[in-house]
Amino acid sequence: MRTCRAAAAGKFTVVLATLMMLVACGSSGPSPRAWAASVCSALTPWRAEISKLTNSTDQQMTAQTTPAQAKENLVRLFGGAEQASETARRKVEQAGVPEVEHGEEVSAGFRASLASMRDAYGRARSTIDGLGTGKAGTFYDGVQAAVETLQQEYDASALDTSRLDSEELKRAFDEVPECR
Repeated sequence: MRTCRAAAAGKFTVVLATLMMLVACGSSGPSPRAWAASVCSALTPWRAEISKLTNSTDQQMTAQTTPAQAKENLVRLFGGAEQASETARRKVEQAGVPEVEHGEEVSAGFRASLASMRDAYGRARSTIDGLGTGKAGTFYDGVQAAVETLQQEYDASALDTSRLDSEELKRAFDEVPECR
């Protein structure tokens, strides 16, 4: 009986040790190049959406539309930017933590910046959605104020790279095709 238990315990120990090694090997993050490629792949469609939003917002501000039409369009545009920012944030999160010094800080910084941008677009969308359209002048003044606030919040959400200086990541972002 002791022999069966000892043999089973021995097999369990070998299986446990193998699992621990696999977990340890599998828990390391992606290389700087792989991480940079994933991040750029997440940010490229986001930048395109934001560029489209900016152009569309400019057109809405100068177009001869009714306040109700402008409101509908701007709410949709800012909602799209909010969603695009969240999608990019999730993809950066899925990219993991790069295998570089302070990799967790770098990854967290990217995610936090995108979350702040997402939230800024969401607040702008909500603000414009709450504006009345009865008086055009009042409506467009409210839109202008919302866009100015959005710009301030957007600028404040920019990633502070001064503490996230990694030569490996700089080189990776410069070299991988996804970032060009």
